Amino acid sequence: MMYFARWKVLAIIGVCLLGILASLPNLAPRSVLPDWVRQISLGLDLRGGSYLLLEVDTSTMVRERLEALVDTARRGAAGANPRILYTGLNADAAQRRVSVRVSDPARAEDMARILREAAIVVPAGAGSQQPDIEVATSADGMVSATLTEVALRAKAGNAVEQSLEIVRRRVDETGVAEALIARQGTNRILVQLPGVEDPARIKDLLGQTARMTFHLLDEAANLQAPTPPPGTMFLPGDRFQERYAVRRRVEVDGANLTDARAGQDSNGQWVVNFTFDSIGTRRFADVTRQNVGRPFAIVLDERVITAPNIREPITGGRGQISGSFDVRGANDLAVLLRAGALPAPLTVVEERTVGPELGADAIRAGMISLAVGASFVFLYMGLAYGFFGWLANIALLANLVIMIGVLSVMGATLTLPGIAGIVLTLGTALDANILINERIREEVRNGRTPISALELGFTKASGTIMDSNLTNLIAMACLYGFGSGPVKGFAVTVAVGTVVQMWTATVVVRLMVATWYRRRRPQTLPV
Repeated sequence: MMYFARWKVLAIIGVCLLGILASLPNLAPRSVLPDWVRQISLGLDLRGGSYLLLEVDTSTMVRERLEALVDTARRGAAGANPRILYTGLNADAAQRRVSVRVSDPARAEDMARILREAAIVVPAGAGSQQPDIEVATSADGMVSATLTEVALRAKAGNAVEQSLEIVRRRVDETGVAEALIARQGTNRILVQLPGVEDPARIKDLLGQTARMTFHLLDEAANLQAPTPPPGTMFLPGDRFQERYAVRRRVEVDGANLTDARAGQDSNGQWVVNFTFDSIGTRRFADVTRQNVGRPFAIVLDERVITAPNIREPITGGRGQISGSFDVRGANDLAVLLRAGALPAPLTVVEERTVGPELGADAIRAGMISLAVGASFVFLYMGLAYGFFGWLANIALLANLVIMIGVLSVMGATLTLPGIAGIVLTLGTALDANILINERIREEVRNGRTPISALELGFTKASGTIMDSNLTNLIAMACLYGFGSGPVKGFAVTVAVGTVVQMWTATVVVRLMVATWYRRRRPQTLPV
């Protein structure tokens, strides 16, 4: 066991050199390194930045679904032959229900059929599916459509997953590097943005639903009336306290946008140029062809950005949004449209900002704790085990360098708990060497020769070292699997340190001891 073939020696040295090369880029600024070189990223608590906890407001999705059912019932009743007369058509968000009383009870089933045809199939578990609404009728002509619990759960889960992806796209579009975006709980999203100097802008970008739709205006509506006529809604303008009567029907949906870019028009004003996909292009062409001369409103989050008159059919699938934009406003709107609309609004539940000064203090404190911990460990090993203790210290340095190299290659994010994990690894890394040295001492006391004591010491201790470290890895796997954020960072650093220290303690130290023994051939062991 104390003999190493030449290829094994070269392999061990090669691994150590690779660890050094992988860790060296962390000493240079990111700006001078090529893109393919990996570094350890600093987390929010070390680098400074913004922490946001967002909550998905699923009640808005319920309200929008009920409003769509109301519109379906109104259109279906008007288009039936003969027309279905009704009263009391309304949506009750608290009860998740749409109800309507048909004047002729004999036509109630016709109205129920119109609502059933508007149902959306949702997964119900175990591979089955069911409609998202339950439609019921009564003898007096009352028809109701109620959203099911299964539909609510499915919609909420989909909303969070879609919001997670859209938030990630919006953050990526702003150029923020190394952002942490993760789901937390059932309806919350955690966003950590290291190095962000303008958190208010990011919060505004993430907080906007950014649902853009195109509507025709109801030119016959009285804007001074307290309530809009059926099928119409009063929406505010983007400026000058304007008010518009906008038809509820969505002529073209912003979901059909494929691109949006900020630019300047012929007058030097900032605008947003957008492009539709094939479906959006066809719908946009049909609407503009059939409504030349009529105003066409562009609505973003229930505010009318602009409502120009359609001068001629627009068939190329391209359009332009103009308004009182500056360069930042145009770019922000383009980012929102490119990333897509959120399925439901996001509310900022918790917000924290960590300044760069606090981050620098945290790094300084972490480095001091690391240096102090390493110094005491080195002194203890040197005083307790002499020459073999100093060999263990050399292996500990190799362990630290290789661990940093592995974390760099992984592109890991280092946080304060991560530094705590490194300091903890420094202390536990020498447990294996202590076991080996104590076993060697025991064999020497039993009268073994030096070479025999070394062989038995490393051999018998290896099994115990493996068992103890495997239990540690299982614990770290549980922390990583069930934890989040800083807990995962701690688990990663400790797990990587544990694997590396098993190798350095049983292989690197053994190589150094074997090399020393072959050269010195001592009669007694300095342990």
